[in-house]
Amino acid sequence: MLQDIDDIRNTFSYFWSKTLLCFVLFLLGTVLAKDISYHDVFVSGVGGYHTYRIPSVLYLGDGTLLAFCEGRKKSGSDTGDIDILIKQSRDSGKTWSSQKIIADNGADTIGNPCPVVDSETSRIFLFTTTNLAEDDGRAIRTGKSKDTRRVNLLYSDNNGNKWSKPQDITGQVKLPSWRWYATGPGTGIQLQKGPFKGRLIIPCNFSIIEKGEIIGGSHVIYSDDHGRSWQISETVKPGFSECQVAELSSGRLMLNMRNSGRKGSRGIAFSDDGGTTWPLVEYKSVLIEPVCQASTISMADPVTGKTVLLFSNPASAVYRERFRMTVRASFDQGNTWPCDILVHSGPSAYSCLVDMEDGYIGCMYEGGVKSKYEKIIFARLRYSLLVAQQN
Repeated sequence: MLQDIDDIRNTFSYFWSKTLLCFVLFLLGTVLAKDISYHDVFVSGVGGYHTYRIPSVLYLGDGTLLAFCEGRKKSGSDTGDIDILIKQSRDSGKTWSSQKIIADNGADTIGNPCPVVDSETSRIFLFTTTNLAEDDGRAIRTGKSKDTRRVNLLYSDNNGNKWSKPQDITGQVKLPSWRWYATGPGTGIQLQKGPFKGRLIIPCNFSIIEKGEIIGGSHVIYSDDHGRSWQISETVKPGFSECQVAELSSGRLMLNMRNSGRKGSRGIAFSDDGGTTWPLVEYKSVLIEPVCQASTISMADPVTGKTVLLFSNPASAVYRERFRMTVRASFDQGNTWPCDILVHSGPSAYSCLVDMEDGYIGCMYEGGVKSKYEKIIFARLRYSLLVAQQN
């Protein structure tokens, strides 16, 4: 009889503990669902394109986002028939409109979307680069291509609903000796403080042949007249390419660069003259670099108002292996990066961060289960997830 009672008690205890565990997991899952949510924006093979790549996203206020990418018509190749596409969200990235083509170079390539908003005029500028479909990257870098890379500029004065025709501004922003050239990818910025306040800045990269060797470098182009003309900054080389720029609280600029020197860390350059020159260069090993594009933005902490830097990339220590999309935060101008969130553990590649000013940040990234180019996904992350790690 006593044994029966003990069995009943044990059974009841086991049942109660399992029920309590399930309840706790349910609550935890509910919290996590509120803190991070995922929304497919472009799905490869759907909508008339083989592959979607090179994401970029802008926040226009009032929950409105614009998402840009390359639509690669026939394959996932970096060259060929590639168009620039756009989608819009009016609810901070939870749902997205149907896609539209805003730049089509016929059977040739137009890619590397890099937008910026002039807050004084509300004009959105979109930089892209073009080349002939038959001219691949290697041919362009070695000087064996039929033509070179060219830079096109579009603009919109109505929140991205209509766009101007592309204007070729290659002569303004690319030196004749440069072979490869790309804007961004990612986004540009407008300076918010200091003597260069209002300056528009677009991060770019290029290649050049020096002493018979192909050398890559990073730089920015900038405008002080609301986009009517553009100038080229000093370059940062060798070994650097795709980059993003962020404004620090002091007004100093940080250029965060893809580093092909196989050092396993990001290249960082600083400018104290609004991006005109970049005399200070260092490496950040904490920002793990598998050699891939990454995103860097600055934002104001919603509570303290202090400048916070955010960084995203596939945080893989394996050379050329792209997985583990991670968002990091720095609260001391990029000296340390103590907080991070693993957004996607599987294959992942290019990304673009955005501050939605509602307690959430967005990370639009390439990712998938078997391939890193299966989808372009928009992850909504509660900013407090990063802040909580400081305690």
